[in-house]
Amino acid sequence: MTPTQLAFAAGLLAAAGVYGIVIGTLLTDHEWWPPGDRTAAYYVHWTCVGVFDVALLLTAALDWGGWGLATPVRVGGVALALLGTAVFVWGARAMRSAETMGVTGELYTDGPYAYTRNPQYVGMIVGVPGIALAVGSALVAALATVHVGWVLLLPRAEEPHLRAEFGKRYERYAARVPRFVGFATVRRALDPTTGEPPENS
Repeated sequence: MTPTQLAFAAGLLAAAGVYGIVIGTLLTDHEWWPPGDRTAAYYVHWTCVGVFDVALLLTAALDWGGWGLATPVRVGGVALALLGTAVFVWGARAMRSAETMGVTGELYTDGPYAYTRNPQYVGMIVGVPGIALAVGSALVAALATVHVGWVLLLPRAEEPHLRAEFGKRYERYAARVPRFVGFATVRRALDPTTGEPPENS
């Protein structure tokens, strides 16, 4: 195998580990994700994510421009990558670091969390495909697709945990703020006073 193929394969294997944890949570009674604390599943998940991220970067470097995309498309990808990164950082800054990694903490409902229940995931959904377009690599695009797939599944694994942890507070929050984005996101963006007040206390 070439170095590019090895990097790509490592990314797929790491992604398979993440999918195993998330789908195992969705299809069984065992809560692999979110761990709530630093369990074995926590370390396996983040090891897989770390390997995937390194594999994505290596694949991007080794297959740069391999897709032959036009310059305007790649420039658009840069814009999406920057937008997604900004949204991700905005969401991450509102939490303590451990909570962004699946450790149970507070229920955040203001700031970026007043617009979407998962701003970091929204940032990934926008930004990771943008990286693939900016790099101009079909292999990176394949890894980006796999990444977005697990990001779309993660909230479904997390929500039962949040309902059990925060009860009616989470139910009220979920009723007024979309999982990703929706009409409620647009309404709040146009009028920040829309909806109920934050419930962080």
